[in-house]
Amino acid sequence: MEWALFLTFALLAGAAAVGMVLQRSPIYSALCLILTFFAQAGLYVLLHAQLIAFVHIIVYAGAIMVLFLFVIMLLDLRPEDHPPVRFGQAGMLLGLILAALLLAELALGIGPRIILGSQGSYDLETLRMLGNTQAVGRILFREYLVPFELTSLILLTAMIGAMVLAKRRPE
Repeated sequence: MEWALFLTFALLAGAAAVGMVLQRSPIYSALCLILTFFAQAGLYVLLHAQLIAFVHIIVYAGAIMVLFLFVIMLLDLRPEDHPPVRFGQAGMLLGLILAALLLAELALGIGPRIILGSQGSYDLETLRMLGNTQAVGRILFREYLVPFELTSLILLTAMIGAMVLAKRRPE
């Protein structure tokens, strides 16, 4: 049963990601991205990481996608008069070769570590006693406090920059 759910979520995430890239409309592309986020959250639930799945839905499918949709609406994207760029046979072949090389590099470079998994700071029994949420909170606010705060500063700077860029000048 778990394999069937895994394959369903994995195929859904992959198909939605491909659909996101191939869509011409930015709104439909954003909707495909939301579907990808929900499929990833399902994979997190299968890994018994319910907190990560919940936060993933709230942060990415909620807040970040609302921001994306606001930017899409703010830019007022309209179809261009220019015809779409067409790639010839050589471009398609080059893209397929580069994609195959990337997948081979990923499989050879990090594949063995993914299968074995990395050992965390808490063993399985401690996680069962302590709980997943408390373990994530302890690691986040003890070991990764400085990167967490730096990330919040970078996001704040990006938001201020987006507002400054989006502010319309009086004509």
